[in-house]
Amino acid sequence: MTSTSARVGYIGLGNLGFHLAHNLLKAGHSVTVTDINKDLASQLIAEGAHWADTAKDVAAASDVVFTCLPSPRVIEAVLCGPDGILAGLAKGGTWIDNSTNDQEETLRLAEICAGRGVRVLESPVTGGVHKAAAGDITVLVGGDEDLYREHAELLGVIGSPVLHMGPLGSAAVIKVITNMLAFIHLVAAGEALMLAKRGGLDLTKSFHAILNSSGNSFVHETESQVILNGSYNINFTMDLAVKDLGFAMEFGRRFGVPLDLASHTLQTFIRARSQYGGSAWSSQVVKLLEDALGTDLRAPGFPEELS
Repeated sequence: MTSTSARVGYIGLGNLGFHLAHNLLKAGHSVTVTDINKDLASQLIAEGAHWADTAKDVAAASDVVFTCLPSPRVIEAVLCGPDGILAGLAKGGTWIDNSTNDQEETLRLAEICAGRGVRVLESPVTGGVHKAAAGDITVLVGGDEDLYREHAELLGVIGSPVLHMGPLGSAAVIKVITNMLAFIHLVAAGEALMLAKRGGLDLTKSFHAILNSSGNSFVHETESQVILNGSYNINFTMDLAVKDLGFAMEFGRRFGVPLDLASHTLQTFIRARSQYGGSAWSSQVVKLLEDALGTDLRAPGFPEELS
């Protein structure tokens, strides 16, 4: 699939999907979009994207359809429903899923697609919404290598690097692993910052000390900033964090790997979701510790939004 002539559909214009669709549009592709909330498409439409009322209509106008959706139930409905992708996508078309989905569910849906003559790549992304907006979010791909090579240039438009992990189902596993690590690191970063605060240290100086130490992590570089500025706005919700940690625990059972830290972290996120709501930003998990100790983790000098 070349970057000069693709008819591309994008379904799901949430925090990530909007930016991935926007990258495709900026690259000069003919992009048709839909979402349950048409307002999310207004900027894309103003910049030349085409609106369709249903996933079926998106697929009928496209050779490749991307999706970025919040749960396995929604993914199945958008793919297989009466107004879904498979009702509109021609044989030989490709469905590329940017969602984080369960491995077995991805394989099951791929079998359904194969029966309709539709090809499938899984392509979850990792690195955060700010990286998606910049076009340098990491793209993890699972699927047939020839099919991946056919679409590699198109995938390179939505992010970089693009990493082919192996056959279909491979990307689902590594994406859940990366998210599991991020959530563990987030809880740890909150504890570290609280230890610094209660130890009488300046939090701005402590942030930079950790940044330049063996204890640094990508999560500290990014999410510690939105904790310290008080917004907690990482554009990723508690509901999604609990879902992804649940996937990790299922992989642990399936593969026979004890996941002690992930299990504890999942329980922490479940408590945070109960306290602050499923739509609260996942970084608010640290607020559990702030509230328990009556100590906030605010510090000056951190931007309202990551860039």
